[in-house]
Amino acid sequence: MPVWSLYLLSAAGYAALAAWLWPGRRAGGATPLTRLLPLAPFVLHLALLRQDVLGGLGVDLGFASTLSAIAALTVLVYGLASWRYPLEGLQGFVLAFAGVAVLLQAVAPHGHPLPYSELPVFRVHLLMAMTAYSLFTIAALHAVLIALAERYLHRPVPPRLVSGLPPLLTLERLLFRLIEVGFVLLTLTLASGVLFSEEILGKAMPLTHKTVFGIVSWLIFGALLLGRRVYGWRGRVAIYWTLAGFVSLLLAYVGVQFVLEIILHRG
Repeated sequence: MPVWSLYLLSAAGYAALAAWLWPGRRAGGATPLTRLLPLAPFVLHLALLRQDVLGGLGVDLGFASTLSAIAALTVLVYGLASWRYPLEGLQGFVLAFAGVAVLLQAVAPHGHPLPYSELPVFRVHLLMAMTAYSLFTIAALHAVLIALAERYLHRPVPPRLVSGLPPLLTLERLLFRLIEVGFVLLTLTLASGVLFSEEILGKAMPLTHKTVFGIVSWLIFGALLLGRRVYGWRGRVAIYWTLAGFVSLLLAYVGVQFVLEIILHRG
């Protein structure tokens, strides 16, 4: 089977499941079948990522493969969380995002192997960073959906998209749980980046755009968690801070890679 057909097969699987599980399309809650079916395109997605990212001598992460890896981890994190939380109304969004990411991975130009990516300590650092990205991606999605739910909260007949979502308190509770875990991983990512830079390069982590935006996002999410604990921040305040932190984190790597590879055609 040609390789391009595997990308199409994974994307089509995600798209079909997203359409079936889209909010308001199905009656009833989640079942073991709806939780397990995404494993089929997800396993194929992982195989394609392994081929594109780890197929060479080091770790090859361009814009498309980075976005695809974040999407795959997002599907995984959401799939695990769905066994504990009533999140069936969100599954369609996550699967649609993963399907688009797989297609982008198939057509976008590949990046170049990252320096020192053959070292196990660097791969652990990279895994923590990608997992943090995924958690904050889900958190940003939840923030947008909370904003939509609040907007139509008092309308007698809310749109099907909103009526099919989990309860508002469930969304908000999971939002802060995701931010808490993501903040811990982001802290470990920044700390391990400093240690790695000092040990390998002999100097502290340089203040590049990645470092600056990474620290800015860490400060934003840290302030949000502190405000939540001290002042009870929630609602629109939490939404704005979450989205601001996510945009900063996105600019730390994915946004810059998009400009370099897609717009400027530079590796």
